[in-house]
Amino acid sequence: MRKITLSNGNTVEVECLSCALTSGLIEPDGGVVLETEFFHAHQDVAYPIKGLIILASKRHIKCLDELTEEERSEYINILTKIRIAQREVLGIEHVYYFYNEDTTHHFHTWMVPRYEWMNDFGRSVESVRPVLLHARNKMNHEENLKEVLESIKLLTIELNK
Repeated sequence: MRKITLSNGNTVEVECLSCALTSGLIEPDGGVVLETEFFHAHQDVAYPIKGLIILASKRHIKCLDELTEEERSEYINILTKIRIAQREVLGIEHVYYFYNEDTTHHFHTWMVPRYEWMNDFGRSVESVRPVLLHARNKMNHEENLKEVLESIKLLTIELNK
């Protein structure tokens, strides 16, 4: 079992966070933005940044090459659909994509938006961790959480049209 601190400050103990999220055991704040037969997309539960979406495989796999042909096709189509919604609904101009195979979770991709305030931390991959920690430690307040929840609602409506 692993202890994971959520963006709301609560700590959960789970074997696999992805299993807990995709099965509905843990409900992400604001809910699921898009769910298909193979994938589950939700606002990242650990960092309160508007539009920071996790696209996770429902199957407990670790690597891109473990996806079936049908899953691979759906994966790229969903990533594209989410990215279009981030741009059109939330005005997100740039996104950093992260995927790592040594994760303790399922195969998943982080879609991390880039906002002006993040430039204080740099503009490279090394800037992402400090940005995430800043969001968790300094942006976990009512006003920002309201904005995050509103962005989830807007993305959910757009993605489920």
